[in-house]
This record gives sequence, structure tokens and C-alpha cells, in this order.
Amino acid sequence: MKAHLAVDNRRRLWVEYSVVPADDLLLPPAKLPERADDLWKTTCFELFVRPSGSDGYFELNFSPSFQWAAYEFTGYRQGRRAMEILDPGIWLSQPEGWFFLAVEGLPDFPAAALKIGLSAVIEEKDGTKSYWALMHPPGEPDFHHPDCFLLDLPPPAQA
Repeated sequence: MKAHLAVDNRRRLWVEYSVVPADDLLLPPAKLPERADDLWKTTCFELFVRPSGSDGYFELNFSPSFQWAAYEFTGYRQGRRAMEILDPGIWLSQPEGWFFLAVEGLPDFPAAALKIGLSAVIEEKDGTKSYWALMHPPGEPDFHHPDCFLLDLPPPAQA
């Protein structure tokens, strides 16, 4: 699994995930693009964003079913509530042996330095699940753990 994060000069984010080889990748059936919970129980791609110096963070989940989820947390797995966002726009591409999921229309995050975590749950047709992240803390996979917020995005430049 690979992930690419892009940021434009207005600090809008785009993210793309790729899986290769993808021949054994289990994809959930397509559904209406809407908010849904428990997407992580099968193949799902995730973005975590935490303003530097804050205990609070955001979690966004993107399913190949076109469903998505967005949450705000006040601290490590604490105070979860739905994050108000518009449909983030999920795009899929499946050239032979490859799978790509791209997301555009991500929400505007605070204009501060950000710590970012990119992760995925990959389920195969035989039921095998693997957990991918930029960094894993010791023990069981835990994408919410502070060690997983590995990428630094500096604050926007002052005009």
C-alpha cells in the first residue's frame, strides 16, 4: 500500500492510496456516497490530522464503496463526534493488477502546523486483513496513537 498527499498553495489537501498487487483485494460493494460508520471493518483508507500542540484530532475514512466517515476527537480516542463536512468525493481506478482510491474535496483544517497520519485496512478475498500506517506503535495496530501522526505540514505562509 502506498499513499500520496498533495497540498496546493491555498492549502487544500488531496490524498491518493494505491494497492499493488490488487488481484486478491476485497472491495466492498458500491453504495451511495454518504456518511457511514464502521468502514474500517473491511478495506478502508484513512487520514488522521492533528494540529501541532493539540490533543484533539480529526479522522476521515474512505471506503471503496464510496461511503465515508469524518470524526473529531478531543484527545486520544476521547470525545468522538461527527465532523461536519460535505461529501469528500471518492474516485476509484482499477487498471490491471492495481487499485487506486483518490479523495478530493477534503475539509479545510485549522491554519496551523499539522501532524498527519495516513493509514489503511486491507482485506483480501480469503479474509486476511493487514493494517498499514506510516508508523505503528508497539503492540496491536492503532492508527489513533500519536506515533502514527508522522508527517509534518507547516502552517500556511503569511501573505
